[in-house]
Amino acid sequence: MQPVVAVHPRQLRWDTLAALRASSKGQLRYCRHWLQDEDILEGCLSPLELSPYSGWVLDRVIGQSDQGAAPSGSSTPGESTPVTKRSSLEITSAGKQGSSALSSAAPSETKGNDDRSLLETDQEFFRAVLPSKVTEVEGCIQMYEEMHRLKGKEGLRQRQEQQEQMVRAVYDLASEQLKRFDELKELKQHQEFQDLREVMEKSSKEAQGQQEKLKEEHRHRAKVLNLKLREAEQQRQRQEELERQRKEEGQERLRRLYSIQEEVLQLNQQIDPNYRHKDLPRIDLSTYSNRGNQICGLVSGLIRTTSEKGFPTQADVANTERALQEMRGLISSMQQEIAAAVAEKRRRDEEEAKQKQKELLKKEQMKAQTPAPAQQAGGKQQKEGLQVKAEESTMQWYQQLQDAAEQCVAAFSGISNCKDNNEVKKIKADLQKAATIPVSQISRIAGSHLREIFDKINNLLSGKTVQSGGRSVSVTQHPQGLDFVYYKLAEKFVNQGEEEVASHRDAAFPIAVVASGIWEMYPRVGDLFLAHLHKKCPYAVPFYPALKEGTSMEEYQRMLGYQVKDSKVEEQDHFLKRMSGMIRLYAAIIQLRWPYGNKQGAHPHGLPYGWRWLAQMLNMEPLADVTATLLYDFLEVCGNALMKQYQAQFWKMMLLIRDDYCPRIEAITSSGQMGSLMRFKQFLEKCLQQKEIPLPKGTLQPSFWRS
Repeated sequence: MQPVVAVHPRQLRWDTLAALRASSKGQLRYCRHWLQDEDILEGCLSPLELSPYSGWVLDRVIGQSDQGAAPSGSSTPGESTPVTKRSSLEITSAGKQGSSALSSAAPSETKGNDDRSLLETDQEFFRAVLPSKVTEVEGCIQMYEEMHRLKGKEGLRQRQEQQEQMVRAVYDLASEQLKRFDELKELKQHQEFQDLREVMEKSSKEAQGQQEKLKEEHRHRAKVLNLKLREAEQQRQRQEELERQRKEEGQERLRRLYSIQEEVLQLNQQIDPNYRHKDLPRIDLSTYSNRGNQICGLVSGLIRTTSEKGFPTQADVANTERALQEMRGLISSMQQEIAAAVAEKRRRDEEEAKQKQKELLKKEQMKAQTPAPAQQAGGKQQKEGLQVKAEESTMQWYQQLQDAAEQCVAAFSGISNCKDNNEVKKIKADLQKAATIPVSQISRIAGSHLREIFDKINNLLSGKTVQSGGRSVSVTQHPQGLDFVYYKLAEKFVNQGEEEVASHRDAAFPIAVVASGIWEMYPRVGDLFLAHLHKKCPYAVPFYPALKEGTSMEEYQRMLGYQVKDSKVEEQDHFLKRMSGMIRLYAAIIQLRWPYGNKQGAHPHGLPYGWRWLAQMLNMEPLADVTATLLYDFLEVCGNALMKQYQAQFWKMMLLIRDDYCPRIEAITSSGQMGSLMRFKQFLEKCLQQKEIPLPKGTLQPSFWRS
């Protein structure tokens, strides 16, 4: 038999604890975040219970103990088995009771931090209750579990404190890190600010350097620019000097042209196409007269053309000088022809005197008289040449109208010359507005509109009170008010033709129909209208003013109808446009009558005056550019009415214009002035081919008066 080794009970306890530590429960590992797991706390708070393997452990421990105690005891191995079984059951029940007693007694015990004091207390307790080894083992187990539970609670508390310390440490660390981060951030900001400041300083230095460089370049450019400006100023001064010289030379050439034109016109006046010397019946000066008129027309056209371009050139002066030389040559040739004829007549008279010395004195006197041949030669001249001046009856009519206008002006001199009386000045302004504003409002809007305007003018002239500009106006407010209104109204009608009709040709008919109605009711307005028209457009007479001795060239240009401002004559196109507008208005008045007037009487200035104007125009020498333009405008407006009135005679006149008069116009027209003549010839050809002159554009139809 092997000797039985006695095992100390304390050693058995530690072996048991080692076995328990090696078991699956003793090898449990706790999670770091065990405070978040509620199951751990619940396991610590639950009542203590023995493991199902505790019986097996006790059997083993008791078996070893029995083997060691068998030699000293009287029991046999066969009796040990039931004892073991019973003991295990008892131990189990005792363990349960001990555990319950331990769990009930444990809260009453004083908690401590020393594990040894707890162990001693538990050992004393288990010795008193269970003195047996089983009870002692069971108590040790429960003591170990209680101690482990207490250690767990203490560890939990420590871990809580440790966790709080860790949290505080982490918080402090985070605070420190945040401070370090802020410090680092502030440091970076300072560094960035310093870098930015350095960059700005560097950029500023570079900008200053660049600015200095730019200033230097600017100073250099300024110097160059000043040099250029001085050169430009010198160049401008030279240009101005050249321009001044050019203007002076141009003005000198223009004065030369005017003097040449004046001399040409004076020389032309020396040519009398009706000149007949009683002793020279065979001399005919119509050829010289025609050529003289052509030269005058060429010189006038050349001056108008050069005036439109500015100042004449040396070539223009040379051309006019050549024309002057030609006119002088023409006068010289005429004088030579007259002198030759006189010499021939003297020689013939001497021969006849020698042959007829023996005849009676009565026969010699009869030989000297030759009236009949002179009359025949005069008749021949009237057929071959055209008039340069208007007929005497026409000029008398023209002068009567101008005298009537001057008398009217003298009649209202009290109003026109008043400067101190504010009341009279106010009456003058109101009367002028009342007379001119309605004429300005004439348009093609509707027939009723024209009737309102006519009634307003009629009421004013008849002495009734009318409204103008919010004020009541009447010609009876001043003794000279009616004459003033007559004059201003007629002048306004002519101005409308000069301005409105010149720009809008259709406007001639509504203005003409109102003017015709006023003319029919107030004949003095018509006479003043003609006086204003003839003064602004002498071609409406027709009348070509002659340059008289002592008359300045500017005044003569005004007599011809040109507008002269600051010694500068208006352009030819503008001049022709104004003349065209006034002739169109005159042609419209000739054929129109106010539809609401008295139709029993004759037209105050009807178609016979238009026929007379056309015949007199064709009996006079044409003017370049002017004659073709006025004939075209007159026939376009009034041709249809003349055709219906005079029929065959009108077509004969149209043929005469095409075959005889147009070649005369073409002979004195330069290449730059052929536009108006070509337009007129095309109009004639079209009318002669169609045997019809169409109604003018803008004619007032009967339906217009119903609007």
